[in-house]
Amino acid sequence: MKGGATGLRFLTILSLNTTQCDMHHKSASVSILNTQAYAGFDVRILKEVFRRTRIALRHLGILKLDSLIRIAPGALTIGRPLPWDVFDADGNVLLRQGYVIQTNTQLEQLFERGRFKPRKIERKKEKIQEDQRQRNPFADYADLLATLEATLNAITSEDPSAQKRLLGLARMLERTCQEAPEASLALVHLYSIGPTIHEQILFYGILCHFTARAFGLDEKRTSVLTAAALTANLALVPVADQLNASTRVLTDDQRAVIRKHPHRSIQALTSAGITNKLLLKIIAQHHEQADGSGYPDGLSGTDILPEAEILALSERYVAMITKRAYRNRMTITAARKLIATLGDGKVRPAIPRSLLQVLGEYPPGMLVRLDNNEVGVVTGRAVRARGPFVKAIFGPRGNRYSGTFERDTSVPEYNIQGAEEPEEMPSMDFSLLWGFRN
Repeated sequence: MKGGATGLRFLTILSLNTTQCDMHHKSASVSILNTQAYAGFDVRILKEVFRRTRIALRHLGILKLDSLIRIAPGALTIGRPLPWDVFDADGNVLLRQGYVIQTNTQLEQLFERGRFKPRKIERKKEKIQEDQRQRNPFADYADLLATLEATLNAITSEDPSAQKRLLGLARMLERTCQEAPEASLALVHLYSIGPTIHEQILFYGILCHFTARAFGLDEKRTSVLTAAALTANLALVPVADQLNASTRVLTDDQRAVIRKHPHRSIQALTSAGITNKLLLKIIAQHHEQADGSGYPDGLSGTDILPEAEILALSERYVAMITKRAYRNRMTITAARKLIATLGDGKVRPAIPRSLLQVLGEYPPGMLVRLDNNEVGVVTGRAVRARGPFVKAIFGPRGNRYSGTFERDTSVPEYNIQGAEEPEEMPSMDFSLLWGFRN
């Protein structure tokens, strides 16, 4: 490609087949193609594809241009999957959620040309439609993070709506986990390389929900634990990203903030009118350890709630697989091995077993190499004698597949040879791989 198309070399082009647009069903057939496939096409043809795409999207009401806003500098990071689809100023899809930005040039072009569709807050409509909408954790990811941030802000500002917001967020997250368990667990691993504090908190909630059910907690206690996971680190939110980005040894003041954060989080919750005794007790105890070496009260044994230990273990697992400025992240394989050793007096032995049961040997969102030398991403855990299930994305010779191919790794040809855990994930269309979009 030449001329004006040169700047789009790294982007993914959306080609929409307008002949399949059906006004009665409000649907459109969409395919993702790499720009390299267009190397022999005239630029005018590409412009015509964009024009027809834009007309069809507007005609169907799929996209309204006034709903798109510029991407702010700092919102995206090299090496991390995009948290949402990116559009140009005309409403054309440039990059799908899951694309990994590789260079500063790409990043600058996105800040210059990119737009995204922010969450619209229409409370009454949301209430009516919330239970009708299919949960897609990838499409909902930005909404969940925005709702979490708004909820925590409501608590710290003692907003009268704080308790209602927290209960609504916990229900939303639990329903997402129940309706799309494999994709929900995949979020934890796909976005684990350098998550913000709000992303980490969301991961705690996801892991707590699944681990609590595997451990045998009833629905009510699981729901309270999920809410506790979303608020236990409330007092750390203002400083957590700064601490994670620092390469210096913690100061005494910073250590004091960390040790006091359970108490300060409880203070903020009670000031906002959130006084559920079980929730507050979980938060108070989630840094205690069964051998008495924890804080703030040095509790031991069965004096510590199992919910508090589940939350602590969820936080620890996320910390293991998360990269920080002062240390490298552990591989998922190494983190699982370490979790397996934790039933040594620090926590109830059944809790690490429950988390490992949830994760499986190869958790969703993990890259693996198969015996036929394909590389793919785990999209589903094993079910009885079948699986885990993998979507192959690279062929045996390292070529990128243009489509998606599911592999049942219980079939000898597709047995898992081992984990592939690069420091930077390859670009993937998450919603497509997990079957939320054809």
